[in-house]
Parts: sequence; C-alpha cells; structure tokens
Amino acid sequence: VTESRSDLEDLHLYATPREQRFRRFASLEFEGQLYMTPHDFIQAVTSDEPKCAKKWRSLSKQELNQILMETPPVWKGSSKLFRNLNEKGVISYTEYLFLLCILTKPHAGFRIAFNMFDTDGNEMVDKKEFLVLQEIFRKKNEKREKRGDEAKRAMLRLQLYGYHTSTNSVLKTEGEDLVPRSYWDTLRRSTSQALFSDLAERADDISSSLSDTTLLVHFFGKKGKAELNFEDFYRFMDNLQTEVLEIEFLSYSNGMNTISEEDFAHILLRYTNVENTSSYLENMRCSIPEEKGITFEEFRSFFQFLNNLEDFTIAMQMYNFASRSIGQDEFKRAVYVATGVKLSPHLVNTVFKIFDVDRDDQLSYKEFIGIMKDRLNRGFR
Repeated sequence: VTESRSDLEDLHLYATPREQRFRRFASLEFEGQLYMTPHDFIQAVTSDEPKCAKKWRSLSKQELNQILMETPPVWKGSSKLFRNLNEKGVISYTEYLFLLCILTKPHAGFRIAFNMFDTDGNEMVDKKEFLVLQEIFRKKNEKREKRGDEAKRAMLRLQLYGYHTSTNSVLKTEGEDLVPRSYWDTLRRSTSQALFSDLAERADDISSSLSDTTLLVHFFGKKGKAELNFEDFYRFMDNLQTEVLEIEFLSYSNGMNTISEEDFAHILLRYTNVENTSSYLENMRCSIPEEKGITFEEFRSFFQFLNNLEDFTIAMQMYNFASRSIGQDEFKRAVYVATGVKLSPHLVNTVFKIFDVDRDDQLSYKEFIGIMKDRLNRGFR
C-alpha cells in the first residue's frame, strides 16, 4: 500500500515545519509509521526539496528484519555510514530530530548529550535510557500541535511515533510555554529532572510496542542488550557531522581537492534569510579576483567553528566587540580563544570578503552572527 500525494498534503495542514519536512523526505512506511532511509536523511539536510515526489513504500516485517540484520555494529561506524547504508535503513521521526541536534553541536557538547542519556551514571547508555528521547520529543511536539480535527492529528501522531498518544503530559510544564525551546534545550532540561521516573516507565511501555530501527540496532545490537560507551557515541556524532560536510563539499568540488571561494559562499548562504545573495557574491568576486580555493580541512574547520557559535558570541561580548565591527586578527583570535579552532588566514580573508559589504576590511559582528545562526540551524530556527 502506498500513500497518495493528496493524503500527504491533507495532513500537512496539521504538521509543524519540521514534521512537514520529515514527511516530505520520508519514503518508507511500516505498520502506519513513517521512516526515512539514511539516503532520505542525507537529502533532507543537504537539499531544499526531494529530487522527486515521494510515495511511501510499505515495508513487510520480513523486509524490515532483513534491513536490520544488515545493520553494522557501532564499532564499525565510519564517516560513510549513511552513504553505505543508502536505502537499507530506517530512521524514525524522533531519531531524525536527534540527528539534527547532533549536526549543530560542538564536540564539547557530545559529552553533555551522553550524560543526558546516562541516567544511572554508569558511563554506559542502554536501550531503555535512549528511548526516553522518544517521549521527550513527543511531549514537546504535543505542545506545538495545531488545533483542529482531532482525528487528523491522531493520524499524524501515528505516522510520526508509531502509536496513538494521550494528551496527558508527563513532563513538568510550568512556564514552559512562555519560552520557545530548541529540541536540544528540551532534551537537556527534561532529562535533568529527578530521574524522570514517569518518562522511564513510559519508555518501558513503548519499547515493547515500537519496532526496532537502524539506529537502535547500530547502538544496542540486534537483541537490544548491548550498551553504548562514550567513545563510540562520540565517534558516531563526529562521523555524522563529517559525513554531511563531505557530501556538501563533494557536491561542489567535482572530484577536486578544493572548492572555489564562490562555491563556499553559496554553501554558507544556503538556508539563511538573506534575500539578495547576489550582492554578497558580487562583493566577493571583486575582492578575490584570483581563485585559490578552499580545502576540505578549511571547510570543516569553519563549520566546527559555527557549531561553537554561542561560545564565540560570549567571547565577542567580553571583548566588547558586540557593538562594533571587527578586523581579521580580532576575529581569528576570538575564534581560537572561544572554540579552540584555528582558521587559516585565507579562510578568514574569504569570510571577510563575503560579508564586508562596504569593503573596509571590517566585519559587521551583529549581521554576521544573525546570518550564521540561520545557516547553523539550516533554516529551522
């Protein structure tokens, strides 16, 4: 059974922007729940739209089991994991949200993420602890649900979570609706509640009714009994960040070791609210007449810096640069002090030439931070 495009558009009216994006790129359905393949996920974070209109292919239990049997263990992970799995994998909606969190976090945040899951403090995460993620993100979504046809919203929840849900919240909600929170903030805040016993009990209830996924088998083995240590968790997160960056870089490099400064600007300005990108590109062409190219290491180091943007912002405020423009030396020093990332002189010069609209070799701090926050979150602030 496949779902028609009209069915998809109908439920889209009741979905949040993130839910809509997941439903647009997902290509598989099992027992009413939608899943992305690893290929779908890569497309969703590197492309504006799916390359072709998706129809959800219904998986049989046998097909799902075969996919999971071929899932490699976490110690065999690499920065080509998602590309190697390609269509042979299933990723749920809550796992999609978790993977998006990973893409925008600094390496220092990986330990925080691991500790949030490690509720008993034994330096290992088990499957039950990880499944609390399902409940935390589901509860956040319930607060954001659009009012309307209850039957439609129930159908949407079934598609996204694989089971019908009640609206009785198990999370403390005091004052929570007053401040919009990111999924990362929600995860950090919710898992810090005193042992969140209600959530843990709920995780027990749903673990028996939910199907295994590629991520669960990758982390906890085919029987779900393995435990995940921090080294493997860190490696998985680092590999995922690297893989997405490699895919974006290779899409412009045409097999070469570098991409042009103009291509770097194109990638940088994607998913931002900048309406007139042509002025930035024209400014850069005039300022860098001779193309030298940006290597993958330079490219990767810049996006590592972006994942540390909050620390950089604090450093700039401490330097009292927040209210004025800054030069290249000041910028380089602040990046290194705040993030530990050393940006090459050529990369810093290229960034300045992109954003230095009045060509005074100074960077408008506020404008740069605003645009980069958009890019960091890939248009989903």
